[in-house]
Amino acid sequence: MNFAAITVLIGLFFSSAVTSCNKGNKTGETKDTAVMELDMKNVSYGSDTAQKLDVYLPANRDTSNTKVLLFIHGGSWIGGDKSEFNEAIAAIHPKLQGYAIFNTNYRLVNNSADGLSDQITDIKSVLNFIESKAEEYKINANKICLVGASAGAHLALLHAYKNNSEGKIKAVVDLFGPTDLKDLYNNHPVPQQVRYILTSLLGKSAASDASLYQQASPVNFVNAQTVPTCIFHGTNDMIVPISQSNALKAKLLANNVKVEMTAYAAEGHGWYGKNLLDTYAKTIQFIKENVN
Repeated sequence: MNFAAITVLIGLFFSSAVTSCNKGNKTGETKDTAVMELDMKNVSYGSDTAQKLDVYLPANRDTSNTKVLLFIHGGSWIGGDKSEFNEAIAAIHPKLQGYAIFNTNYRLVNNSADGLSDQITDIKSVLNFIESKAEEYKINANKICLVGASAGAHLALLHAYKNNSEGKIKAVVDLFGPTDLKDLYNNHPVPQQVRYILTSLLGKSAASDASLYQQASPVNFVNAQTVPTCIFHGTNDMIVPISQSNALKAKLLANNVKVEMTAYAAEGHGWYGKNLLDTYAKTIQFIKENVN
């Protein structure tokens, strides 16, 4: 996925069987597949058809040194697909040989998810699945970085900040994610559409249940133990205003949490070209420095 591939259409605000290829066994010889590169598509982590993920396991992996990246796509919580991250994974994975990559779908609101609670459950289920496969896949499920774009970044931040009591999530990469849903509801430049989406997601308006919006906002769960966070945002983003990331950065700094933020001048909800290459490079460096 190109990080810019999340649609900028206002209508999508924030944006079969298992197949595998054993790249090291092209001649048909018998080898120990446990230490060979292995890619698997559409692996089920739950019973719903949306609960699928792609798995990219590096060669020579082991349960001590092979860390985990989990990618979570965007799409206003109502759309999008894991395939949007395919290009990014292809660009990043060769530079992160010591990482297993998981790229997940999750139930979408107005499809099979009743709301945000189901999506939060899906992120937990994916992580539980990864942990259950640690020995089989030969990975270290105690050292994980979450990478999310737009609505997927919101889900990544919310889990890392609110549901990481065991400390297995070591860092988060946030690509233009919503961080304060109450502020988004009250102050978005296109209020009618964002309010419809947020009400569909949470079941109520911010005016009728402010506490619900507070509990769904990652910015409200920052404390001194919050994991290092890397933020990317375009200054001209009209879907998730950059004020959402600025507020998160300020809260992280106030709590002495490591945060790196890159604001791309004149960019919107995603980007291409040299800024995209810069995003890849900074993401790789951040992960290497902080997932320990």
